[in-house]
Amino acid sequence: MRVISGKFRGLNLVPFQGEDIRPTADRVKESLFNILSCKIQDAVVADVFCGSGNLGIECLSRGAKKAYFNDFSSSSLEVLRKNLSKLRGEINYAVSRADYLAFLSSVGEKFDVIFIDPPYRQEYGVPALEMIARRDLLNDDGIVVYERDRAFEGNIDGLEKYDERKYGKTYLTFFRKGE
Repeated sequence: MRVISGKFRGLNLVPFQGEDIRPTADRVKESLFNILSCKIQDAVVADVFCGSGNLGIECLSRGAKKAYFNDFSSSSLEVLRKNLSKLRGEINYAVSRADYLAFLSSVGEKFDVIFIDPPYRQEYGVPALEMIARRDLLNDDGIVVYERDRAFEGNIDGLEKYDERKYGKTYLTFFRKGE
């Protein structure tokens, strides 16, 4: 697991030990950031199920203004803090340990990009998307990226699914503000 581009390019991130955590694969991450390339510079991003911080750190490397990292797991946050300690220079981030709905309910900022990458076997994604829509957490041209192991079916009031890509067993579904 490494930073692909930007000022921290090539930095190896501390990996998780064991099989419980599934970080976004470098190949998927590279494709994702090719899609997001024009959205990251000066963006405010949220990595709601941050794990190691892989996605948020990539955003900081590529010029994001601020990254919010959230996870409920203390072991995830321990790995995240080790990874953040490797970053040099002025970086702006916030770390919280909270249930994803508590984080989304209490955060006081709007975002340009929100990453929703919950454990695949849990059904946390739809409630997270509903909370994002209900609280109007996206800037006008903001997007939500939802990573999971199957295609997204259904609708979320207040959000519009506008794209979905499949990479091996991984699906990336993209949402923006709905009409």
